[in-house]
Amino acid sequence: MLNIPQLLADELSLQPFQIKNALELLNEGATVPFVSRYRKERTGEMNEIQLRDLSDRYSYLTELEERKASILDAIASQGKLTDELQAKITSCLQKNELEDLYLPYKAKRRTRATIAREKNLEPLAEFIKSLNNRNAKSASLDQEAAKYISEEKKVKNAEEALKGASDILAESVAEKADLRAYLRDFLMNSGVFVSTIKDDYPEGTTKFEMYRKYTARVKDIPPHNMLALFRGETEGILKVELDFDESVVTDYLEYQEIKTKVPEVRQFYREMLKDAFNRLMKTSLISEVRAEKKNFADIESIKTFENNLRELLLSPPAGMQPTLAIDPGFRTGCKVAVLSETAQFLEYQAVFPHQSQKQREEAANTIKKLVEKYHIQLIAIGNGTAGRETDEFVSEVLAKMSRQPIKVMVNESGASIYSASEVAGKEFPDLDVTVRGAISIGRRLQDPLAELVKIDPKSIGVGQYQHDVDQKLLKKNLDETVESCVNYVGVDLNTASKELLTFVSGITPTVAQNIVTYRNENGAFKNRRQLKKVAKLGLKAFEQAAGFLRIRDGENPLDNTAVHPESYGVVEAIAQDLGIPLKQTTQVAEKLKSINIQKYVTDKIGEPTLRDIISELEKPGRDPREQFKYASFKAGIKEIRDLEVGMELEGIVTNVANFGAFVDIGVHQDGLVHISQLADRFVSDPKQIVKVGQVVKVRVMEVNEKLKRISLSMRL
Repeated sequence: MLNIPQLLADELSLQPFQIKNALELLNEGATVPFVSRYRKERTGEMNEIQLRDLSDRYSYLTELEERKASILDAIASQGKLTDELQAKITSCLQKNELEDLYLPYKAKRRTRATIAREKNLEPLAEFIKSLNNRNAKSASLDQEAAKYISEEKKVKNAEEALKGASDILAESVAEKADLRAYLRDFLMNSGVFVSTIKDDYPEGTTKFEMYRKYTARVKDIPPHNMLALFRGETEGILKVELDFDESVVTDYLEYQEIKTKVPEVRQFYREMLKDAFNRLMKTSLISEVRAEKKNFADIESIKTFENNLRELLLSPPAGMQPTLAIDPGFRTGCKVAVLSETAQFLEYQAVFPHQSQKQREEAANTIKKLVEKYHIQLIAIGNGTAGRETDEFVSEVLAKMSRQPIKVMVNESGASIYSASEVAGKEFPDLDVTVRGAISIGRRLQDPLAELVKIDPKSIGVGQYQHDVDQKLLKKNLDETVESCVNYVGVDLNTASKELLTFVSGITPTVAQNIVTYRNENGAFKNRRQLKKVAKLGLKAFEQAAGFLRIRDGENPLDNTAVHPESYGVVEAIAQDLGIPLKQTTQVAEKLKSINIQKYVTDKIGEPTLRDIISELEKPGRDPREQFKYASFKAGIKEIRDLEVGMELEGIVTNVANFGAFVDIGVHQDGLVHISQLADRFVSDPKQIVKVGQVVKVRVMEVNEKLKRISLSMRL
């Protein structure tokens, strides 16, 4: 069997000790964020990406080895396992290659070949096979086949006998692993996807118009186009085919399989090989190629989704300040919620600024009173229906006030899903769903990460074709992304919701609830040690979680840093050597830089961890996210009809795809900056230029109000 650790070391360009130690830690239940942050010495400073790649590939190879064992047992039980076959199986590195080798020995439904064998035609097939060699002499196939005519076996004539023999040989050819591998590779490298729109859909009536007469080489087709073809096919609009030169396939099979010079046998083999490919290989090989391309497209699409989600979750927070949150609406009015500097819900009002002038004045007075009463610093306005109109209304109100809070349009994708969720119901059981939506909008502005973790990532709206890709893989990768972001930023132990705590390294949903319960019953945590008193939070969970949980103004200043409790002793030694009280170690950055860290290296704490400790002490409790910025939408531009070609606007990137970026410019319809318009140079990957949440300046290139399409440019 494979030496998996050595193979992984070679594939991932890592040292064997890194593979061994990382796998040991992960198998012991350590999380990827914990290992990458607090076990750098053992893994040779492997980062999260390397650790996740290792984990995924290890799982794949382990499953492969288990499948090999099962296949070897199955073939051996048939008495057909040769040394050569066993060597081929044990050296396999890919699942499809393994299944090709197993195909001839796999239990099958009743095929034409099995029926021919039941008619005792296998000896005839073997006879014909014996004639297919370079030294064979002329022979009469009809004469030989006549020997197998049998009323009992229902073989009426020589022609039927030869047909049965051909079926047996065709199945044998179709199951040859080397032939299948070559032809699969040929389809992958030389095939072309061709799509057409079915006659039921006249030109200009579908969203798949660009695929009406579309061709793309299989090996080059972009992932988003592949997924679009599959979606169009699933919806019954597109017909998608894989075209290739069948003469190349025929020539290859004949070259590989026909050895004889006897014309009659050569002709028999030509017909048999044609049948083997068309009946037994073509459909399955095309399906395998489609599946492989679909899998590749899924992976690439999910990578883009992950990247967008990471950028959104790590969007700069406006900060924990008194906030007025507004969920806009025309007929039903605007729902206004007030949040404290700790994101607590304080008050709710409904205002109707978009109906009569009297109601507009009443709404203005209400907004003004709330801003003054609660010393509001931030105003969050949802960007949905009536968003731009509400934004302009609030601007009018603030213009007449001496103190003006920061006003920001907030992307409300998924807010309605949160509002109706079980999580929101438990959090605000007595509030209407629309009020919950306003609260969510305000909290997104205060701290996007803390609020967005409450929503299924698929509902946030930063992916392409998320319903078409492998759902199991999508969930796994998005959950890992959320986990990575939460632990990268760290969590305030005394304010975090159960949902946020659930993504902290080592914390299960049950333990997260127990932390909240303990906090409610005993008051705020004063130090990290108190975590050990939480029900079901054992020593292992404490080890995994403690470094990612922060306690502001606690008994130990180190509890508000990313320094792990297991390293507190080192920090205390450093403070003593510098002659500084522990509470002041965070205020002496210059002295910390002069430390010879070699002095503090131990068996368990090496240079990498010490460097992290020094870095953390220089900026304790620092939020690693970027500084908060917001876009200013152009006054008077509220709807797509207000746009004109050539307009220069400011907007926010809402989604990044392989073909470009979508930008919210305040008209309820995102515009597309095609990859060719992202910069004044060639761009191969939009993620190199833009990211979700980024404020950008764009120019309107084209507007199609009927199709609701806006083309934008970021080129100078």
